[in-house]
Amino acid sequence: MARKTANDDPLAPVTIAVGQEDLLLDRAVQEVVAAARAADADTDVRDLTPDQLQPGTLAELTSPSLFAERKVVVVRNAQDLSADTVKDVKAYLSAPAEEITLVLLHAGGAKGKGLLDAARKVGAREVACPKMTKPADRLAFVRQEFRAVGRSATPEACQALVDALGSDLRELASAVSQLAADVEGTIDEAVVGRYYTGRAEASSFTVADRAVEGRAAEALEALRWSLATGVAPVMITSALAQGVRAIGKLSSARGGRPADLARELGMPPWKIDRVRQQMRGWTPDGVAVALRAVAEADAGVKGGGDDPEYALEKAVVTIVRAARSRGRG
Repeated sequence: MARKTANDDPLAPVTIAVGQEDLLLDRAVQEVVAAARAADADTDVRDLTPDQLQPGTLAELTSPSLFAERKVVVVRNAQDLSADTVKDVKAYLSAPAEEITLVLLHAGGAKGKGLLDAARKVGAREVACPKMTKPADRLAFVRQEFRAVGRSATPEACQALVDALGSDLRELASAVSQLAADVEGTIDEAVVGRYYTGRAEASSFTVADRAVEGRAAEALEALRWSLATGVAPVMITSALAQGVRAIGKLSSARGGRPADLARELGMPPWKIDRVRQQMRGWTPDGVAVALRAVAEADAGVKGGGDDPEYALEKAVVTIVRAARSRGRG
């Protein structure tokens, strides 16, 4: 979900797309190109990398044409431009040519910040394309994708899709398009399961769900399948931590409606219901033991141990035992 400045005209003389989320960067370019071609079907598009934009190249591309053609000039990885080329771009920013839209894609860090500042100073249209590292951001992205295609999907379906496909926004966007094209009516968790069952069962969150539910065999099977299909061990420890923390948060919260607890704990209401079912059998001591096990596993998979798989198995077994601690009295 790219965020834009108040100047939201795709045909503004200069657009800067800032961030490191490739899908959002590409969409920012596509939006400008589509608008330009809607205005002139013969729009010339030049998509350049830093090594292709040498000193003098921009002046050549933006010089007046006998045919007065509309043109879009895209510069990728603008933070990597040479110092001489940056001078050219800054000079152009002060007097952009008519019928030409310049699109600068910039990673947004300290490197090349002078060019970014110069573009902002002249009032360039800005599209923020931040890397989506948080599960909540990816969940919001999936919801927005369904809204964009005019389809309804349940919160559980959106979460299942994120659990199944992980952090790749292109895969998530493609999955939304496929489901929207193939399925009639509201898209629910069962539909996502049918389409992506293998992926969903191999997800890190499935490992966590089975572990906090005290289902040892299923948790270990899901863990081995996740590792076999390339799920990063650090993603599994993260999911385990989220699962145990959710148990701890809800067990220490005051009773109330899911909507009220959701606001208090920062969880969606549907997750409150799921965690309530998972927390049966847990004690405060069990939560503490499980969190220590997750911390040890996290250290193990980040270089503190010789066998990440063993560290994860040990953590899963400890969490399963903790999930059954109330019954053992």
